[in-house]
Amino acid sequence: MTPVTPHPTPTFAELGVRDEIVRALAEGGIEHAFAIQELTLPLALAGDDLIGQARTGMGKTFAFGVPLLNRITTDTERPLTGIPRALIVVPTRELCIQVYEDLVGASKYLMADETRKLTVTAIYGGRPYEPQIEALQKGVDVVVGTPGRLLDLAQQGHLQLGGLSVLVLDEADEMLDLGFLPDIERILKQIPAKRQAMLFSATMPDPIITLARTFMNQPTHIRAEGVQGSATHDTTEQFAYRAHALDKVEMVSRILQAEGRGATMIFTRTKRTAQKVADELGERGFKVGAVHGDLGQGAREKALKSFRTGEVDVLVATDVAARGIDIDDITHVINFQIPEDEQAYVHRIGRTGRAGKTGIAVTLVDWDELPRWSMIDKALGLDTPDPAETYSNSPHFYEEMKIPADAGGTVGKPTRTTDKPKREPRESRESSSERTGDKPARNRNRRRTRGGQAAGGHPEAVTESASTEQSDNAGAEGAEGARPGRRRRRRRPSKTAAAGTN
Repeated sequence: MTPVTPHPTPTFAELGVRDEIVRALAEGGIEHAFAIQELTLPLALAGDDLIGQARTGMGKTFAFGVPLLNRITTDTERPLTGIPRALIVVPTRELCIQVYEDLVGASKYLMADETRKLTVTAIYGGRPYEPQIEALQKGVDVVVGTPGRLLDLAQQGHLQLGGLSVLVLDEADEMLDLGFLPDIERILKQIPAKRQAMLFSATMPDPIITLARTFMNQPTHIRAEGVQGSATHDTTEQFAYRAHALDKVEMVSRILQAEGRGATMIFTRTKRTAQKVADELGERGFKVGAVHGDLGQGAREKALKSFRTGEVDVLVATDVAARGIDIDDITHVINFQIPEDEQAYVHRIGRTGRAGKTGIAVTLVDWDELPRWSMIDKALGLDTPDPAETYSNSPHFYEEMKIPADAGGTVGKPTRTTDKPKREPRESRESSSERTGDKPARNRNRRRTRGGQAAGGHPEAVTESASTEQSDNAGAEGAEGARPGRRRRRRRPSKTAAAGTN
């Protein structure tokens, strides 16, 4: 059989992009366009409204970012004056930072006029208002932001939207999931009617289509690849196992020792589980970080930076926190808890198998998660409605995951995870109590501090480790904690002694 020669993708220069942008992209190793970029750039460069639909991780940022930068710097009728000319609305802080960094890199050789370079700024919550307001006051050409903070600054008069010539809604389906639709509609009321609009999304639910019709002018709907079932990557090999809740961390520990395993993302549904899994993997010696809603924005950005630089190679995250994490070299995605629906599943496993690379997605399905998994399986046509019952020592698990036969549950000394939330100590204590099955009655001995004063706060915040610490340190730390208890026990008379005294 004669091999089929793949269709060569055009370069950005061949698609008519400015030399300055082409040069900046080339320095980042980007020369040829992906499918979504090849299809959208001719229309976007011409100023047409469009809806771009492609799987997560297939180059949507430059599909709108490159023509956006090209148009606002070549528009002789509306020169750049420092009033925002382009606005990109994204659902999450992490995606905001990612898009901002991509645009800064692509625009580094572009000039707004003869005296200053083109400026891009990021506007998002979790950070002080003052630096963002100051940046807007100095003059900004392109704004990337999340809906809530954008709306706040616009209503306060710091963000001027009347000069926009290009509007982009990125990951529109996620904005819908996060409840940002009302904020988006308020923002749309403040922008000019005459401007180019682009909407990008991995999936296209009905409310997004309705939104597009209200603010777009005869948009062209471009699908780089199929949707729904085929929205999952062909380059991603998917596995599903029915797993016991108490064995999941053991299974994950072995997957993390699989052959060829590189950067790995682990998804959970809850913030507490994300931190708990990260802590337990850290105790087993893995280099792990966590990203979830209980962490401050600074801690989240620090964890993501460590993951991107390779300082940690395992990142545990909730769905909301993980949206916008755009890293091409993730080899494994592990669903520690299954997602809410098939669209969330698509977004999760879309973190691997990106940019033509291969990846592995593993889903651990607990017994009580089977009904939801069956719906996801049916919607996406995965043909695995009833995953095989699997444990951390199952031979087929080792074989399919390519785990070395001598792999165990630990790999070395405990490592410190990334910054923890303030409430995390209470959460870890609760999980410790749950694991050891402490009886509620034991809490009576823990409601006293070393100073002999009644402890405040929630009674469930008391831990077995605190009790152990008291007993371990009783002799070394003096008589204010455990000793009074022993004195009381020594003073208690026996029945015989009581009879004698009477």
